[in-house]
Amino acid sequence: MFDAIVVGGRVAGASTALLLARKGFRVLVVDKARFPAEIPHGHFIHRQGPRLLHHWGVLDNIVRSGCPVVTKWTMDLGDFPLTGTSLVRDGVAFGYGPRRRLLDAILMEAAIASGAEFREGFSVDDYVLDGTTVTGIRGRSYESGAHVTEQARITVGADGRHSSLARAVGAAVYEVIPPLACWYFSYWSGTGVDGLEMYLRDRNVIFAHPTHEGLTAVFIGWEISEFPRVRRNVAASFMSVLERVPALEPRIRSARQEERFYGAGDLPNFFRKPYGPGWALVGDAGHHKDPCMALGICDALRDAELLACAIDEGLSEGRCLMDALAGYEKQRNAAAMQLYHQNAYQAQFKPVPEELLALRAAIRGNQEETNRFFLAQEGMIPPEEFFNSDNLQRLKARAGAGAEQKVAA
Repeated sequence: MFDAIVVGGRVAGASTALLLARKGFRVLVVDKARFPAEIPHGHFIHRQGPRLLHHWGVLDNIVRSGCPVVTKWTMDLGDFPLTGTSLVRDGVAFGYGPRRRLLDAILMEAAIASGAEFREGFSVDDYVLDGTTVTGIRGRSYESGAHVTEQARITVGADGRHSSLARAVGAAVYEVIPPLACWYFSYWSGTGVDGLEMYLRDRNVIFAHPTHEGLTAVFIGWEISEFPRVRRNVAASFMSVLERVPALEPRIRSARQEERFYGAGDLPNFFRKPYGPGWALVGDAGHHKDPCMALGICDALRDAELLACAIDEGLSEGRCLMDALAGYEKQRNAAAMQLYHQNAYQAQFKPVPEELLALRAAIRGNQEETNRFFLAQEGMIPPEEFFNSDNLQRLKARAGAGAEQKVAA
């Protein structure tokens, strides 16, 4: 019997298994894929994600795999490009964009090295229940075809937004927002893109960032109503949007596209109740949102740590497991809710708030304050150090005085 069975071995599942195994639990991870395996999802890691990976001791392995370190961010909200540089704190850069086949494999290798058992090419057919309590899984290996039943004190669903465990237990869904945008992306070589670039153009948003093998990942989002039109001719739709970004379009058009386009419109926004008798959910299985702010991986890493701590409290520290898991849900929601609604707002391509445009204008040309703006936005310095009323008034007053001096001159 295992202490925990984790269904799904990608970011959320591998991280949960890694942390539980390091706490001394007997952990089994199963995944239908054979690793390394690519997955057509976004893969930029920022906010708390890099710091967690560094704390767990796996960030160096990601960098050694050839993943570029991203310390520069250019953001153009339709007003002008504003670029933060040297965005590093305590040796950790603000962003990394590893390909998923490499990121997932590195996390799983770390979980295995910590004592977790991994069965790849394994399909979960059903969940074992004792009344309403989940007690394990039934499944089979693709290679041998053998059917097995495994028992555990807790079963964790890390199997994505269409989680089979969530469906089996009827996990309640709340804070639901229907799909807001559709996305397509691909990879180019020879672009010269050396940082994260983000451009807002009316009803579209464009992201570009470096990744493995010298490639640049380029993503474009459209309103969900545009999905049928866009997918009829993705290449033409993609390039027509890029034409509105003269700072990026020539670099992409002159580069070589190395892979086909990948896309999705099935991008619901929701929270699920992430626990119940004998089960828990983590990653997209418990909380999914549009990729507009690239929150998916960093949220999955955060929630894996929260869940592993809750399971540890419930299984080894004498606290009631259900109480500990209830605390996990509260912590997850407290950390995620504000950004969830901000992300939903941005995924509707709403107008940029005037106060944000005014702040950007106030720090334009001041690299030190621009860097602090990006660092605070990413949580790399306490946000209140920058986004407090006194500092914002000071910046606007300084910008106003500078403008007057230029006029006088």
